[in-house]
Amino acid sequence: MKNEPTYVIRSVDHALRLALQLQQEGELSVSEAATALSVARSTAHRLLAMLVYRGFAEQGDDHRYRAGAALRLGVEAQPTGALRATAMPRLVELMLATRETASLSVLVGDQVRLVATVESEQLLRVGDREGRLLPAHLTSGGLAILAALGGDGIREQAELAGLPFESLRRSLRLVRRRGYAINDQKTEVGVTAVGRVVRRGEGQVPVAISIAVPTARFRSDQLPQWLHELGAAAAAIERDLGV
Repeated sequence: MKNEPTYVIRSVDHALRLALQLQQEGELSVSEAATALSVARSTAHRLLAMLVYRGFAEQGDDHRYRAGAALRLGVEAQPTGALRATAMPRLVELMLATRETASLSVLVGDQVRLVATVESEQLLRVGDREGRLLPAHLTSGGLAILAALGGDGIREQAELAGLPFESLRRSLRLVRRRGYAINDQKTEVGVTAVGRVVRRGEGQVPVAISIAVPTARFRSDQLPQWLHELGAAAAAIERDLGV
């Protein structure tokens, strides 16, 4: 039998209980969540909003909450702890060189999970996105990863995401030719990101690095410098990984 810890962090316990309920029992409204936890509606709303932010819940058009991709997909097929530890120093260097938020993402089904983030030190910046799951075909890192897949891999991704294969293949052909991908506010208004793939050995989790920039500060004349820094960071991570 499991005993309750001596020092209970009640907000964490509430969030975990909601996540389990979404996973095991299905949909919840804010009122139902509040009743289940015996808390105010405003507290339940904040807890659900945080679960949505981290990919553990999704809100439908009917305003009800469902299990998010983080709960549906479960744990990645391969652990990413060692990868994260290897990449973190290079992400710090990338952030310092570009002064923008730098991230490492891995492919999980038709999503990418941001497994490491180094937040920009500028006052106006893109915040920490570590742990979030986003559609691979919309993110800069996800597109960079998909562009490195073979035809069968792209077809599988198209099927998983419910996308037309030819349309996806055409867009990825452009990414492959450029060597990088751009996400201009496709996943979040006011955020533009640039990403490129990090090549790894066969059978390894596909990986990409990216920088995320407030759209108000994004300038095309800075793109060559950002791409240079992204390329240097990707090459350094590949060397560190022994590729």
